[in-house]
Amino acid sequence: MEITFEDFKKKVCSYNKKNWPMVESAYKYAESHHKGQKRASGEDYIIHPLNVAYCLANVKADSDTLCAALLHDAIEDTESTYEDIKKKFNPIIADLVDGVTKITSLEVGKDKESANLRKVITSIKKDTRIVIIKLFDRLHNMRTLQYKSKKRQQEIALETIEIYVPMAYYIGFFDVKDELENLSFKYLKPDVYKELELKLNTIHNDNKKILNNMINKIKLELNNEGIKCRLEPRFKDVYSVHKKMITHNTIDNIHDLIGINVIVKNIKDCYLALMIIHRNYPPLNQKFKDFIVKPKTNMYRSIHTTVFTDNNRLIQVQIKTKEMDMIAHLGITSYWHANNRKAFNTMQQELEEHYQFFKSIKELDSSIKDNQEFINLIKRELFQTNIYVRTTAGEIIELPEYSTPIDFAYKIHSDIGDNMVACIVNDVNVPIDYVLKSDDRVRIITDNKAYVDKSTWLDKCVTTKAKKKINEFIREKELKEKEKNNK
Repeated sequence: MEITFEDFKKKVCSYNKKNWPMVESAYKYAESHHKGQKRASGEDYIIHPLNVAYCLANVKADSDTLCAALLHDAIEDTESTYEDIKKKFNPIIADLVDGVTKITSLEVGKDKESANLRKVITSIKKDTRIVIIKLFDRLHNMRTLQYKSKKRQQEIALETIEIYVPMAYYIGFFDVKDELENLSFKYLKPDVYKELELKLNTIHNDNKKILNNMINKIKLELNNEGIKCRLEPRFKDVYSVHKKMITHNTIDNIHDLIGINVIVKNIKDCYLALMIIHRNYPPLNQKFKDFIVKPKTNMYRSIHTTVFTDNNRLIQVQIKTKEMDMIAHLGITSYWHANNRKAFNTMQQELEEHYQFFKSIKELDSSIKDNQEFINLIKRELFQTNIYVRTTAGEIIELPEYSTPIDFAYKIHSDIGDNMVACIVNDVNVPIDYVLKSDDRVRIITDNKAYVDKSTWLDKCVTTKAKKKINEFIREKELKEKEKNNK
């Protein structure tokens, strides 16, 4: 779809007419400063920031964010400066633009890339809107990637799937995450993508009747019980299926290829709907998950149940409220819908208080100076395959694959790691180098008077935080021993 200035104006004015004059001023400023510049497609350059801003208007972004999106390439690609934007608009917009602007002053090419990526990742500490603008910036670039050389297509697609997709996931922005990873996959493995797309289209067409029959039956049952609801068919996308096939071997072994979203009024109705669905369709018990009681680490909430249809086909049903459904699609940006005026403060507070990855990024950023090392650790510890284990209280803790109880203990708190003497997983005593798996329930036994030789722990953990804290503990212990001997 080709976005025009009038499309953008209509979208913004539908929810923020009061601030349109400032947004329009930002558009005209960007248009005049980018005049004469062309994209690889041959279009006027202004088309790109306009599309990025339009995407943000779709999620009801505030006016400062919209202006920053329109101006996000102005400092890098035109004669505009930070001070110009600050004077013409306001300090918040200038800071957002500066946060999005790429690093261009570094001399070494490879470190320039790493420093730029580091800036993108760590900008979330200052203002999550910077990351959101960057995600839509990358999304529009991915949508128009066909105009780049094949080599650049592959490079950009790989960077997108390694860095931008996980960032979108961690802030719960599933709509953007799904589109980014599917576009990336399309360029990285075009033949595999096409083959899998054809298979999925066939599966979807073959099961449309089953899904429609189920939807009609469930809707009727829920309405009969006085539960207002909206039901939608749900199909797993190409890249998600590709990832699942790595562990499930064949497409036939994936239980959630097709499904139904059930959106109801409140949490009580979620559980009533679950009871009614199970009454009509027997569940596959081992595939039941309640993310309402214990949300995912990116605050996703829903009930997942996999049931047998009348013809023994497995269908996944996801049950959530309207608010949960919005968060499932928009993640942290859903706060713009809830309260546009105060959304930023709420978004930033939510990230700092409830999102585990936010704390992990802060810890890595403060302890790692080298940009390339930082990116490598982020990829390995946050952006690769993760496991999700539980405390005895049921809290979900996110860790890198191959983590041990040592990593778990230090993730909870440094004192717990320092004083750990034993570990119980799923009610069984395990060694401290036991490799944890998703859904393990972990209990750490501590004793602050017991002596444990922690020098043997360094090769039995994988996270940077655990290794750093162990080294600090060892150095502190050695220092105390030295002081004691000197006396």
